Amino acid sequence: MGHYQPNLRDVEFTLFEVLGRADAYGRGAFAGTDEDTARSVLAEVARLATGELADAFTDGDRNPPVYDPATHTVTLPDPLKRAYRAWTDGGWHLLDLPASLGGAEVPPSLRWAVAELALGANPAVYLYQGLAGFAKILDRLGTPSQRRLARLMVEHGWGGTMVLTEPEAGSDVGACRTRAVPQPDGTWHVEGVKRFITSGEHDLSENIVHFVLARPEGHGPGTKGLSLFLVPKFLVADERTGRLGARNGVHATALEDKMGLKASATCELTFGADRPAVGLLLGGVHDGIRQMFQVIEQARMIVGTKSAATLSTAYLNAAAYARQRVQGADLASAADRGAPRVAITRHPDVRRALLLQKAYAEGLRALVLYTATVQDRLAAAEAAGRPDPEAKALNDLLLPVVKGYSSERACEQLSHCLQVLGGAGYTRDFPLEQYVRDAKIDTLYEGTTAIQGLDLYFRKIARDGGAAFGALLAEVEKTALDAPAEDGLAETRALLARALEDVRGIAGTMGGRLAESFEDPTALYQVGRNTTRLLMAVGDVLVGWLLLRQATVAGAALARLPEDGLGAIRARRAFCVGKMATARFFAQEVLPLLTAELSVARRLDTVLMSVPEDAW
Repeated sequence: MGHYQPNLRDVEFTLFEVLGRADAYGRGAFAGTDEDTARSVLAEVARLATGELADAFTDGDRNPPVYDPATHTVTLPDPLKRAYRAWTDGGWHLLDLPASLGGAEVPPSLRWAVAELALGANPAVYLYQGLAGFAKILDRLGTPSQRRLARLMVEHGWGGTMVLTEPEAGSDVGACRTRAVPQPDGTWHVEGVKRFITSGEHDLSENIVHFVLARPEGHGPGTKGLSLFLVPKFLVADERTGRLGARNGVHATALEDKMGLKASATCELTFGADRPAVGLLLGGVHDGIRQMFQVIEQARMIVGTKSAATLSTAYLNAAAYARQRVQGADLASAADRGAPRVAITRHPDVRRALLLQKAYAEGLRALVLYTATVQDRLAAAEAAGRPDPEAKALNDLLLPVVKGYSSERACEQLSHCLQVLGGAGYTRDFPLEQYVRDAKIDTLYEGTTAIQGLDLYFRKIARDGGAAFGALLAEVEKTALDAPAEDGLAETRALLARALEDVRGIAGTMGGRLAESFEDPTALYQVGRNTTRLLMAVGDVLVGWLLLRQATVAGAALARLPEDGLGAIRARRAFCVGKMATARFFAQEVLPLLTAELSVARRLDTVLMSVPEDAW
């Protein structure tokens, strides 16, 4: 058996019983995907994930890609290539594409459920298959000629990359120094160096189309002066057949030596060093930041999904180990030296750690899938030719939480998974040590956690006066105030209601400081020190809310089940009991901590910005 343990039962429970996708699938924009089809897709991908994808996971870490400086090429290990072929030969990478590009046009919520299975089993494989997402964006934003390039990417399986970060600019995108020089034939020559480019070079496909953010010659400073260019590894000689021409002037000039996720080739790319790097202006318009953010939004969903997926399989591995690891006597019998040894699942602190892991794993999954249902709304609106500004604003609001909060909480809980295994978890005999290393990058790329916090508050809450934020919290409040008779969750609802007021208090305090900054700019320091605090608090409330929704559904199902029963009935009862216990435990263990966070947020800090540089 491979390392990966999917939780298909919880995926389906969340999708169909909690989020109501059974009523959304099979009609309207999703007429081609009914519930039975969706369940079949998930079952087949789970089989592939636990088989071919998981089989290549460890080898890609032990035998990572190799860079040849003489040819500027990167060679991937054979097991990883076989896993990638198994994934793409099944057409799973095309699920979200429109029919015009050969896709299946499945609902976004199903696509992200599928993504969880692949990302949990072998994240590198999923990252290499990003060509479909890039093709979709190119088909949406490109000129007629560029839309033909999108079809060629799909038909020939060409790779795609997001080329944003520079060695000196980092997250300060406006400091980008890569430039683009216009040519008489309408093309551009791109010149510069980019770093940390996922899948920047590999031998999985004959061509790679780089989406490069650069500053056109003569354009002003800052982000408004940037444009997005398409720079293929090989020039396309025939747009009709996809026949390739000469090698373009873009090369991988280094392969990063990383802490984890080693199977994913993260490259430095140099443009225009020995020959012109010929590029095309995306869409024929200078709108680089807005265009690039469509790529970034997809990337942030991938990161959040990857975080949830890794934590889920780590928790299931830790729980399985704990059930069979016998050590120590039951704490209640500790005074009896002859007491029998018990499985460590009998020890209170191990149970506490495992139940928190379960809560976060299932809560993060629910957060990703809830966000995906908002994207279902957007897809349905687009298919009907009508806008849905409320769904757009809600999706924008949720994305930094999905990425920033999920990655941070997953990394924290992965450390606790390792604790359950003790020293054994630190060895290569178990997948936990690789999970820990592979997941740490999730807190860093596509914007660090601090950047997600800044994005959430300044771009998503303050910019629209808190409209989308207020609407989301109102939905949480409805659940907190709902009180079905005798369902055993009254205390959980009360704790959620209190935590909700704490989050409103943190956001309100920050809003007050923001207003003060118009008179005293230094008041912004009091806002800035709380942006990550708000991000994490919002995430905790949303997880508590979604776990409560799950528990409410589980409680109703439990009431309908017979008291006795074997097989499926017994398993269903255990599942429902677990759901209710998880929601209650999370509310008791985590949500009260937000009261302390509010207290700290309200305190006027006089230390942080006054510490002199030489005192660090």
